[in-house]
Amino acid sequence: MKKSKGAVEAEISKAITQWERDYLGRGSVSVKADILRDMVIVNLRGVLTPAEYSVCETNEGMLSIKKNRSVLVESGAEQLKEILFSITGEKVVSFHTDISTRTGERVMVFKLESDYEKNI
Repeated sequence: MKKSKGAVEAEISKAITQWERDYLGRGSVSVKADILRDMVIVNLRGVLTPAEYSVCETNEGMLSIKKNRSVLVESGAEQLKEILFSITGEKVVSFHTDISTRTGERVMVFKLESDYEKNI
């Protein structure tokens, strides 16, 4: 039976939350995945620790946290691509991510090989 778009989005959200716990040692407060054409956009809220918020009060600290968090996530990018492939059956052709040190949100964008939204 074919899964609904909402079911696939929920499965992606759950899998990324589990990846965060296993790979980064802690999960975010909430994860929401959205499928849009050939992209999967994932919004993660509450990714920074209280200590990281304190460090982000200075420009130098903020840049340091952004860089360190980026390196951590990028080092697990291949695992994330494999997770997306196992759920969607689509190859991830590119992965983009950024974090807001003001809101503590991270956005991940997975660009897929074809228009996945059209296929579900």
